[in-house]
Amino acid sequence: MKDEVPGRIIIGMIEDVEITNNGAKEQLRARVDTGATKSSVDYKLASKLKLGPVIESRLVKSAHGNKLRPVIKATIIIRGKQLTEKFTLADREHMKYKVLIGQNVLRRGFLIDPNR
Repeated sequence: MKDEVPGRIIIGMIEDVEITNNGAKEQLRARVDTGATKSSVDYKLASKLKLGPVIESRLVKSAHGNKLRPVIKATIIIRGKQLTEKFTLADREHMKYKVLIGQNVLRRGFLIDPNR
């Protein structure tokens, strides 16, 4: 596979990202999940960066069952590309990655190479 695809940014299953909000920013590693329709961010991280307001609620299906989650808009930078997208708020404290990148972000110009 070529290292470049015109108009697309190739990313791996784990990516360094930056979440920003009015000058506050956090650099961290995020998990890419092609099975997740929406991206997700940890409640505590969202609180620390003062992300919000909550713009809607969404029923999310996961391995732990169905749950109604609040949704916010957040600005994220992945491999130099900055975009603002919807993220559900979740308790990800027990998880290794505080941010999960789902299909709503991936369809904005990214291709996944699992070997990266």
